[in-house]
Amino acid sequence: MFREKTDQFSPREIGRLFKRIDRLKSLAQKYKRSEVVQNTLLDISNLAATVEREDEFYSGIQSNLNKLLPADNFFIAILNQITGELNIPFWVDEKDPHPSDLYPLEDISSTLFSGLTGYVLKQKRPLLCDNDKFEQLISDGQIVSRGSDCHQWLGVPIFSGEQAIGVIVVQSYNPAINYGDIEVELMTFISQHISGVIERVQHRHHLEAAIKHRTKELSVAYDKLKQEVTERRRAENLQKSLFEIAELSNSNLDDNTFYAELHRVISHLLPANNCYIGLLDEKSRHLQFPFYVSQLNVGAPQNRPFSDGLTEFVLKKKKPLLLDSNDIKSLVASKQLYAKAPQLNYTETIYQWIGVPLFIQGIVRGALTIYSFTSSQTYQEKDLDLLTFVSQHIATAIERKLSAESLRQSYEQLEEKVAQRTRALAMLNQDLEKEIAQRCKVEQQLVHDASHDTLTGLPNRARFMERLAQAVKHVRRHGSDRFAILFIDLDRFKLINDTLGHLQGDKFLIETARRLNLCIRDNDTLARIGGDEFVILLDSINDARDAIEVTERILGELSQPYELANQSFTSGASIGISFSSQNSTDTSESLLRGADTAMYQAKSNGKGCYVVYDNSITQQNSHDITLEIELREAIAKKALALQYFPVMTLDSEKIIALEPNLYWQHSQLGKIKQAQLTNIAEHCNLTKELNLYLFDQINKDYPKLTTIIESNTQLHINISSEHLKHKHAVRKLKNRIKECYFKPDNLWLFFDEKSFVQDSDSHINTFNMLSKLQLNIGLSAYGSAHSALSSLSFLPLSGLKLDPSYISHLNDPQHKKLLKAHQLAAEALDLTLYVQGVKSDLQRQQLASLGFFAGQGQALGESIKPKTLPTAADDTSLYA
Repeated sequence: MFREKTDQFSPREIGRLFKRIDRLKSLAQKYKRSEVVQNTLLDISNLAATVEREDEFYSGIQSNLNKLLPADNFFIAILNQITGELNIPFWVDEKDPHPSDLYPLEDISSTLFSGLTGYVLKQKRPLLCDNDKFEQLISDGQIVSRGSDCHQWLGVPIFSGEQAIGVIVVQSYNPAINYGDIEVELMTFISQHISGVIERVQHRHHLEAAIKHRTKELSVAYDKLKQEVTERRRAENLQKSLFEIAELSNSNLDDNTFYAELHRVISHLLPANNCYIGLLDEKSRHLQFPFYVSQLNVGAPQNRPFSDGLTEFVLKKKKPLLLDSNDIKSLVASKQLYAKAPQLNYTETIYQWIGVPLFIQGIVRGALTIYSFTSSQTYQEKDLDLLTFVSQHIATAIERKLSAESLRQSYEQLEEKVAQRTRALAMLNQDLEKEIAQRCKVEQQLVHDASHDTLTGLPNRARFMERLAQAVKHVRRHGSDRFAILFIDLDRFKLINDTLGHLQGDKFLIETARRLNLCIRDNDTLARIGGDEFVILLDSINDARDAIEVTERILGELSQPYELANQSFTSGASIGISFSSQNSTDTSESLLRGADTAMYQAKSNGKGCYVVYDNSITQQNSHDITLEIELREAIAKKALALQYFPVMTLDSEKIIALEPNLYWQHSQLGKIKQAQLTNIAEHCNLTKELNLYLFDQINKDYPKLTTIIESNTQLHINISSEHLKHKHAVRKLKNRIKECYFKPDNLWLFFDEKSFVQDSDSHINTFNMLSKLQLNIGLSAYGSAHSALSSLSFLPLSGLKLDPSYISHLNDPQHKKLLKAHQLAAEALDLTLYVQGVKSDLQRQQLASLGFFAGQGQALGESIKPKTLPTAADDTSLYA
């Protein structure tokens, strides 16, 4: 029937029917393929929810893809969006291993980017590559050959939006297996549908990884926190223990309680059922155990000498030690322990032992030790560190405890010493009060002595000047008031000191102070300002007559004899007076200086008198200064001349000697004779220069003198005693004597008797030296100083010249007897006696009748001036 029906269709229709059948078959195949693709995509989508690992997901994709096309060689490359690196999470290949294994020395991302995978990712379009295409890309430099050669290679990019995030690749090594457009389309379609699934899988994978990582971090943080809590609790426990140790160091507990509390604190930190503390004595020779506790319930060790036990071993090492039983046995075997004292070895039962040295003031003074007997109680290095740390505070606590005990003992000793000292001070208190009173008295005396003379008790210069300054200020405020200053210089004070001694000189000053006090009022001020100088401030006087009246009373009082060394001694004074005025230029210094100047004027006037200061004295002083300067110039210019006074026999008036005297023909003052020149020279210390000048002039005049003198004519030269006070001056005098043209036996040197009495020692020594020059030595003005006749007997003297004052009383019988006595005494001593000051012929005759041989004066010839003498005919020799 069918055939019949078939035969009804024309060939053309039949042809169309076959075409329709082919199309139907093709559509059926497409529908079937679409169904397979759809089922595959569903399976892939379900994979994202069922698999646990990312590699299982990619393996499921490969399995499902293998249902649609040959996918035995398959891999997926994924781009990391953050780092930009390309990696392969899944790889299946018949020939090549994973690229990280194939190229282990290269960066996998760089390797992939340089090949076909990177090319597809960068081009963002599918690539079906055969050998020709592969070679073309290599030759164009687009890619680098990677892996084994394949027949066909198909890669499709995976997109997330517009961004290519990976590549899905299949490749064929079998030429029988070929890929075409359908496979490209199929791969493209699959890649579009799996990109989201891949992202979800990656996101879940990353999320799981992040959760796992975070969980691990939290676990680590928890463990760390738990450890920190534990450490914090231990630190708090340690801090509490240290605080308790610090409190113990400041407590007043007895030793047993103190160490028991320390053990309790240590037990909170470490197992310390067996514990002891050993301490060295101050000399580190003995070891004592103030605390000991043991599970064996044995007594504490006795104090012992420093030996070689475990405790000593720690003290020697000066560092913490953790030892077990084996360590201890090794130390004992090596004789580092208990070699000297084996009886101390009780370490057989010890399992572990910790010893820590205790440093007190930087020195090892003890050890803290804990130990165990069983393995159930073990110690570690951290326990050693902890005990070492705690031991520092324990050592500090022990140090404070020992210091407190030492301080307590010191306090007790100090209290005992204080009590003893208090009793001693109580006993010495009365003596101290007496000493203080005496010292106050001494201080008052020192204050008094600072302003008073220690010898006389009178005010000194400083006190007087203070009082004088007050008086000057008072007068300036009260113009009608006046005061006067008396400057007193005692006569013959040096003579008293030299002859009677300084003790008698002090008595003389004390008596003088007493007498002066009798002459003044209570409101006047008497002071001693120098050796023999006193000053008086006469306050509130009416006029100058009041001061003069007091001055005359003082002169009269001081002229009375003094009883010194059982002898009656007469003195006197020279007084200068100055008065206050309304002159504003007057000062205390100028007023005192004026009184001083007036006093010196009084001494120049002959002593034993007073002078009131006025401006003329100042002018006189200026004149004296000018005269002194001119005298020095005159000596330098040889302006002084000589005249010679004859010394004659009294009976025949024959010249036996010449006495040279200098004179100065002054341009304004006229002729200044020898006496005045000597006075000027004494004031300006030129007497030695005058004497030396005189010798020079004698030699100069010698040629003319030879025309009038005989060969035995003597030359009498008056020499100042100033030459005898210094060796250099004596030497110069001797040189001039040797240079003198006169023969030594004709040369006579006369020294003033007063100067001899004042300085006998210097004169005696010099007389002995000069006598060796074979010249004659004598004393002039004899009798004026009343030198003892006994002193003349041992002096190398040849003659004496009587003082001119003896000649003025020749009419007095008693005086004649005195002259006769001098003449007889000189004759007895074999001394030539000359008289001076013979003014008349009657005096010459009287002296001759008394037995005197020679003299000089106005009545015995006139002076001879060399300029009036004729010049010698020829030169003379050194000695005539």
